[in-house]
Amino acid sequence: MGKIKWLFALIVLLFITFAGKIVDLYTEWLWFKEVGFTSVFVKTLFLQIALGIGGGLIFFLFLGANILLARHFAPKYTIYSDDDVVSKLRAYFQMAAQKYRTTVNFYFNLILFTVIFLFSLGAGLDMSGRWNDVLRFLNQVSFKSVDPIFNRDIGFYVFTLPIYQYLRSWALFLLVMTTLVSVFVHLFDGAIRFRRGLSFAPYVKAHLSSLVGLIFLVIAFSYRLNMFELMYSSRGVIYGAGYSDIHAQLPALKILTFIAVGCGALLLINIYLRGFAFPIAGVSILIISSILVGDIYPSIVQQYQVSPNEIEKEKPYIKLSIKGTREAYGLTNIKEREFPANENLTIQDIAKNEATINNIRLWDWRPLNKTYNQIQGIRPYYKFNDVDVDRYYIDGKYREVTLSARELSSDQLPEGARTWINEHIVYTHGYGVALNTVSEVTPDGLPRLLIKDIPPVSSVDLKITRPEIYYGEIASDYVITKTETQEFDYPRGDANKYTTYQGKGGVPLDSFLTRVAFALKFSSLKLFLSDTITEKSRILFNRPIQNRVNTIAPFLSYDSDPYIVISKDGKLYWMMDGYSLTDMYPYSKPFGGSGYNYIRNSVKVVIDAYNGDTNFYIIDKNDPILGAYKKAFPKLFKSFDAMPSDLKNHIRYPEDLFRIQTRMYALYHMKDPQVFYNKEDLWNIPNEIYGQSQQEIEPYYVTMKLPEEKQAEFILMTPFTPSTKNNMIAWMAAKSDPDNYAQLLVYKFPKQKLIYGPMQIEARIDQDSEISKQLTLWSQKGSQVIRGNLLVIPIEQSLLYVEPLYLQAEQSELPELKRVTVIYGSKIVMEQTLEEALQKVFVGAASSTAPAKPSEEKVSVSDLIKQASDYFNKALEYQKQGDWSGYGEQIKNLEDTLKSLKEKAE
Repeated sequence: MGKIKWLFALIVLLFITFAGKIVDLYTEWLWFKEVGFTSVFVKTLFLQIALGIGGGLIFFLFLGANILLARHFAPKYTIYSDDDVVSKLRAYFQMAAQKYRTTVNFYFNLILFTVIFLFSLGAGLDMSGRWNDVLRFLNQVSFKSVDPIFNRDIGFYVFTLPIYQYLRSWALFLLVMTTLVSVFVHLFDGAIRFRRGLSFAPYVKAHLSSLVGLIFLVIAFSYRLNMFELMYSSRGVIYGAGYSDIHAQLPALKILTFIAVGCGALLLINIYLRGFAFPIAGVSILIISSILVGDIYPSIVQQYQVSPNEIEKEKPYIKLSIKGTREAYGLTNIKEREFPANENLTIQDIAKNEATINNIRLWDWRPLNKTYNQIQGIRPYYKFNDVDVDRYYIDGKYREVTLSARELSSDQLPEGARTWINEHIVYTHGYGVALNTVSEVTPDGLPRLLIKDIPPVSSVDLKITRPEIYYGEIASDYVITKTETQEFDYPRGDANKYTTYQGKGGVPLDSFLTRVAFALKFSSLKLFLSDTITEKSRILFNRPIQNRVNTIAPFLSYDSDPYIVISKDGKLYWMMDGYSLTDMYPYSKPFGGSGYNYIRNSVKVVIDAYNGDTNFYIIDKNDPILGAYKKAFPKLFKSFDAMPSDLKNHIRYPEDLFRIQTRMYALYHMKDPQVFYNKEDLWNIPNEIYGQSQQEIEPYYVTMKLPEEKQAEFILMTPFTPSTKNNMIAWMAAKSDPDNYAQLLVYKFPKQKLIYGPMQIEARIDQDSEISKQLTLWSQKGSQVIRGNLLVIPIEQSLLYVEPLYLQAEQSELPELKRVTVIYGSKIVMEQTLEEALQKVFVGAASSTAPAKPSEEKVSVSDLIKQASDYFNKALEYQKQGDWSGYGEQIKNLEDTLKSLKEKAE
């Protein structure tokens, strides 16, 4: 009866432990079925279960078999009368064992079973967690490139070596734990005794010799793997095998491998011999050899043979490291060109580069994000999370724009309105976007919005027909649609507009089991009991797009800046960049603290903001890592050709990848080993001033006509400076338009010529007496002066520097663009508009493009009264339409007119 109770308790414990996991698996399966990737879920789950059961079973059988073997040959209980403490304790337990033999055996076996089970469970779970490595291994493809030392395909290091490394650690843990537990069992059973020294039964020697012999064979296997791991050595001046590694460490590892195999063999042979002379001698030789041959000898070679003549010894390996790193980070096909940085631009050149000038980004995303939230937030629960840069054909012209999605943040609902119904059934989605060109500004210093308000109002040929955003960057965890309660759609005056979701997203709550499962998953009894939920209702979860893609394809890494796109039919889509990563590329230096030393932008992900449809398009079909995943999940990935053409026009070269590549290129543009060794031409990413403090300049998108190109393109660029100086030495550009996507260009400046770097330009701005005086005046009046991104704009064969300047009142979160600073050659001007600044730089006198206002002396009192009435009526019209930006503009004009009227009256 007691055994049955223990078994029942174990079953209850297992159910409690795994019930939550079963619910998660069921709901995840329903979700994968909804998104159309059931095969991904099933294959991944099957692999995890197979590895978990296989690994746990092997661990259980091996450990259990050794314990059964130890107990089977256990000697009869014998009471010893020795005086040592251990023997007395054993004698005490043995007397108790003889008296309560059955009970003691049961509990001891139960303890052993528990130990075996827990260790096996842990080993199985650990192996199950390696499913991604196993998946790569089983579906590996060739890199079509070999390492320079062992002549192995790079795929061996990326796909196979990680499996070998894991099996080494796993097997070593299994053998060590089995040995320790076996020793404990032998001690308990009295087969190992401390009677006038150490003594043990004959079978114990055979048992433990076998286990330790296997441990040494695993150690030999480890030494063999250590040879390949030299590809990641950091001993010398480069990352990868250097002179000491190849000429000292590698031979040492070969010797140690043979010694370890010999030790293992001696231990296995020792089963049939008396004593431990041979094993002790073998182990001693291995320990001494590992110290002398494995550690001391390579250090001596490094210290006395390599260091005195390091550049000559390491030169071939420096070449290998440069080559490997450039290949791993996609830097081999960069086209390098000379850029003379002439100072002969004319106003005619400016006019000829109209596409570049009209798309100079005056709106920095950080102050613009604040502005969006202030003038387009409409309600407290709407939030613009991020501002993105993209390009569209607007009224037939190729224009660079900034835009942001108006998402709904349920956390911002008023305190009394944060009920379960409101958060999960009523307030379900965001609505529309705000969009403006990067270079246009209203007279009040605000962005000229081309798309604004709720419902979306567009002043151009870019329309939004499906503005609802159910999937986004800040979407709450889950919402329930198609219920008896209508969803809030958008505010409309004093009332609200309501709607019912018409999309196909979400899992149907059409069964009792499904509702119970989701109630358990989200720990909400209301989800099960609510009368407003019907069989037609659907639950939308995994709505944050980052969670969504990570759930579908967790084996990829994703860019930190997803962006919203308006399709030609007016629908909203999110676009994200997916990366293939590994830390196992030979002779490639890891990036920063990430540990990864290989990256490819292999996938473009498109998510429908309304339905949640998620598609993975292959953008780099030559990436072997993605090739392995495509082989494993053929239905998951689509050809880039299958992407709708209007969405193709909005792919961007990803910022995270470009940021990594520019940092690596700053060092690895040096191909000559001697120059690389001395770091003679080391570059750096320059700083700029944002707000009032220095920060590293971020890569920025710009629409411009590159030198030697015929038309403007959407590119991502960043400048370089020498590592110890502030002058500019080069700039890198990455093309984003589909026809030339991912082409990398580097334009180098003449080294004999001073080209101002960003911080030198910032210093010139500070040193200009007129500009400095104006900045000080604004600061004294209580306004915060925000200096935006300093943009370096190449035009023809010259450089133009542009920095926008914003003012923000102390009690306001509404930055206004007030001035634009343009620097060219020795000229530096700050004007109200870019047009005025360019006019002053290249012609000599500012000429505003704004229409001239009539002199106040010529305006009569009746004219001012009529003008005030017009402004007031227009303000009322904008208020009715919900156009608060237009309303504010008219009220400001009304105030100015009333001031003029008051002056007339006086």
